[in-house]
Amino acid sequence: MAKVGNRQRKTLVCTVCNEENYRTEKNVKNTTDRLEVSKYCARCQKHTTHKEKK
Repeated sequence: MAKVGNRQRKTLVCTVCNEENYRTEKNVKNTTDRLEVSKYCARCQKHTTHKEKK
């Protein structure tokens, strides 16, 4: 059974305009590397790569 407290909320930032667009949850014990996802950016008005904020 999973331990309580392994999931943390992370902010995703657009790599083009540095806008903080999305918040997501991630299991930090199982996924140690940073998230990198293609998402829609409202400021750029197109799909761009969003990376996990430091």
